[in-house]
Amino acid sequence: MPDSHSTFLNLLHAQRVWDADLPSFDPAIAPGDPVTLFHAWFAEAVAAGQPEPHTMSLATVDEEGRPDVRTLMLHDADERGWHFASHATSAKGHQLAARPYAALGFYWPAQGRQVRVRGPVIAAGPAESLADLHARSTGALASALVGRQSEVLRSRDELVRASETAWERAASTPDAQVRSWTRYVVEPREAEFFQGDARRRRHVRLRYRSEGHPGGAPWVRELLWP
Repeated sequence: MPDSHSTFLNLLHAQRVWDADLPSFDPAIAPGDPVTLFHAWFAEAVAAGQPEPHTMSLATVDEEGRPDVRTLMLHDADERGWHFASHATSAKGHQLAARPYAALGFYWPAQGRQVRVRGPVIAAGPAESLADLHARSTGALASALVGRQSEVLRSRDELVRASETAWERAASTPDAQVRSWTRYVVEPREAEFFQGDARRRRHVRLRYRSEGHPGGAPWVRELLWP
């Protein structure tokens, strides 16, 4: 009888990658800035039926330089950069306060595409952060009201009680404030767009690089070896 590791390896090696027709991507006709291309690729991911295309990985480092990563939701992408939000008191909030630089990663397997973004992170002001909070659902507000993200939880019952109280407050006071809630913007210094090639593995990688200019302009576009 195979051991659990052998079973795992057999299962792992049996998985297929991009078992579908993938779109083509001609970097020669890509737009001059990464946000415009991101908007187009995002719309195409939605049209292709990609589940949760608005989720992304956020990588930060702590005060000792140790990397950390988690999955969260994109809140916007505009001329300032890529937006997300969290508690300033969370682990990621503390890490960004100490080292305000981050990387984002999107993966849309329905089209064999990845988008990677790196750059400094700016914390938005209280008004913008509060507007971000109140633009979300009642459940999202309730979750924010619970707070204490990344703290040690003594028991599941403690979470249930806090959650029930937060849901009641979110329903009765939809304009409730959560002072630790902060909207963050990753200002891109690099943005890479990866288009997979399932047949010949001649993947296309297009990188936009700002050369350190605030706001990312002018952009340098470069092809990378896959």
